[in-house]
Amino acid sequence: MAIALVMLTAAASPPDADTRTAADPAAVVREWNAIAIDTIKTSLGPRPSGQVAIWEGFVSVAVYNAVVGIEGGYALYKWRERGPAKASSAAAAATAAHDVLLTFFPAFKEGLDTAYTDSLAALPAGQARDRGVDYGRRAAARIIELREGDGRFADVPFTASPAPGVWRPTPPAFQPFIDTWLARLRPLLLASPQQFRPGGPPALSSTAYAEDLQELKAMGAKTGSGRSAQQTETALFFSGNLVAQVQTAVRDHAARHRLGIAETARLFAAVNASATDAVVTAWDAKLHYGSWRPITAIRLADTDGNPATTADPAWEPLLLTPPHPDYIAGHTTVAAAVARALTGLLGTSRIDLYLSSEVTGTTRFYGSADDLNRDVVDARVWGGVHSRTADVAGCRAGTHVAAWALDHYFQPVAKDGTQPSPPTRTARQYRIAEPKCGNDTD
Repeated sequence: MAIALVMLTAAASPPDADTRTAADPAAVVREWNAIAIDTIKTSLGPRPSGQVAIWEGFVSVAVYNAVVGIEGGYALYKWRERGPAKASSAAAAATAAHDVLLTFFPAFKEGLDTAYTDSLAALPAGQARDRGVDYGRRAAARIIELREGDGRFADVPFTASPAPGVWRPTPPAFQPFIDTWLARLRPLLLASPQQFRPGGPPALSSTAYAEDLQELKAMGAKTGSGRSAQQTETALFFSGNLVAQVQTAVRDHAARHRLGIAETARLFAAVNASATDAVVTAWDAKLHYGSWRPITAIRLADTDGNPATTADPAWEPLLLTPPHPDYIAGHTTVAAAVARALTGLLGTSRIDLYLSSEVTGTTRFYGSADDLNRDVVDARVWGGVHSRTADVAGCRAGTHVAAWALDHYFQPVAKDGTQPSPPTRTARQYRIAEPKCGNDTD
């Protein structure tokens, strides 16, 4: 218990206090983003689920409201209560993040309270700070209220019986479908989990299905694969917690580009709320289609009715297969949502991100959204855990989620507080001039 308490406290400890200065109030937003991801990761452990994006999204929209409600410039997220003009937006941001995290992760109270005390101590005492604290509390309370009864941890059974093409627990752990409730969670931004549900995977009898399986057998195998060393490194690079990788990269981007506090809060809110709904979208498709994973498909290829596939009962993927269906891929859905949120906010396909991997201990620079999408799509194939079809479909869905999100949320407002109406687009128009999904040209 003592060791666990130390871990919980350490997870919520703030970064170097030198980053918190009155001259850089945006540092508070970056700091609490780091505290949030450490808290969430420590709480969930190595859980192969999309939960991390959910909680990070909740924190980010609360901080966004707390900041822009005072600073102005952007439309509030599902709230109309503007803050006092002379309140400290840095104090509001720290308070909002602290209160949301404390509500959903009460076991971390000691560390969160310590980090919060340190954050406030670094800000000038006085009426501005006090007003910021009060407004931040209201911003957090608003998000907590909005998330009541949203379907978290609901009992959502996966009822499909094992059959060719149908998901079932995979070796070596044979875990049940994890966190099925994510498929029915009320989104942060979208109207429903199925709003951007893609069409189904290719039929088992199709040429496309056979081609997917052949590529996986050759390029995703644990041993004897056709991968190059660089391809194996790519698979491993994206085998860890993608949401955590993104947070570090976005913090670095915001700091290097010296974004102000409102722009920093908006960046995290747009990226993380889009990632939240990308997870919901991916899990909705996983639950709806329930398609089997590559390890099952390859080992049982003699049951799929496709003469172009052959079974290999001993085949193993490079990576451990997560306990949820193949279609669509969560990694590519989230990565594409992040990429599209960034290009939408930045107004360019140049995203300027340094992504680091705890698995490989390496850092990669991504100058374009296309390059990021391509590598994540390839990585999940080369890891042997997703078909290319599932990867590309996920990438397209994530792109659509973020494009729609930025049309409807986090928009600039005029000085009189008005904002333009969101553009009317058809589903086809959302595909035009968006980041590409690997070699996909559709």
